[in-house]
Amino acid sequence: MTTDPDLQQALAGDAEAFRRLTEPYRRELQLHCYRITGSVADAEDLVQETLLAAWLGLAGFEGRSSVRGWLYRIATNRSLNALRATSRRPRSAAAVSTASTLPEPTRFGEPVWLQPYPDHLLDDLLDALPDRQPGPEARYELRESVSLAFVTALQHLTPPQRAAVALCDALGFSVAEAAGILGSGATAVKGMLQRGRAVLREHRAEPGHRPAAAAGSARERELAGLFARALEAGDTDAVVALLAEDSWLTMPPEPQQYHGRESVRVFLADREQARGVPLRAIPVRANGQHALGCYLPTPPAAIARPYGLVVLTTDRDAITAITWFRDTSVYPAFGLPHSLPDDRPGKRVHDTTAS
Repeated sequence: MTTDPDLQQALAGDAEAFRRLTEPYRRELQLHCYRITGSVADAEDLVQETLLAAWLGLAGFEGRSSVRGWLYRIATNRSLNALRATSRRPRSAAAVSTASTLPEPTRFGEPVWLQPYPDHLLDDLLDALPDRQPGPEARYELRESVSLAFVTALQHLTPPQRAAVALCDALGFSVAEAAGILGSGATAVKGMLQRGRAVLREHRAEPGHRPAAAAGSARERELAGLFARALEAGDTDAVVALLAEDSWLTMPPEPQQYHGRESVRVFLADREQARGVPLRAIPVRANGQHALGCYLPTPPAAIARPYGLVVLTTDRDAITAITWFRDTSVYPAFGLPHSLPDDRPGKRVHDTTAS
């Protein structure tokens, strides 16, 4: 019988003891669900479902694994079930219409349904580095396993491969532990890992899909501030001057991809002309990188409405990738307002130290 007093009290029906027992794992479970589903909203819902299922099923917990491992088993299976239920996410008519008017892309990539992840949800994990590093089996440090490059690459795996890689390579669970969580054999999990890692290597070797080399640096802050000012000024040339020669612009889940300064310039100029008015931007952070919540002024209403969230990937000298998420449903998760007053176009403030 366990000697953990909180577990003993929770087994006796003490809801507050159960909260104390599970609360330390809430954020990491949410991040785990996000890695698998690619959705911030789904991740929060899945954590709530996980904790409810754990509370209702607590009497069946026999202590053969840790409470943490038990919670991960529930969360992983709930996430895989969610993926099966949303395997064909509908694309809105507005998105299809807009996509059909875009400039000719450099190439069409595989569509990936993904949302950016707010950094403030990572605070208790990132602030605890290095004490909260994943287990010894992990191949990625926490910061890298949160990066847009890693999470995007994960979405190219099958759901079981995604779960196996997230458990073993991001969290450091052993193959045997992952097999227990997935309800599978160790040999099967090894196969998932082998195939998943091969796909990750192939995907992440592509230009534009590498982790941000300058994340958290003064240069990253400077580039983000310059980008925001140029964007709000409607100065496409100034934006392009900040880009690396082989930079990429992508718009998940749209397949259109633009590679190189000239291709990105054509895209940005086309969008600026289509809008007819410069955007407004609020600095935030997503996936450990600088980002901007963009708003489109809508005269004569004198307000600016959500337009999309831009995540910037930088190296030491330039911006190497622009990922433009047009799904504005994530704004509340970032603490972004549903609209902005558009009555002070000459008095916009750029605070790129915001997190």
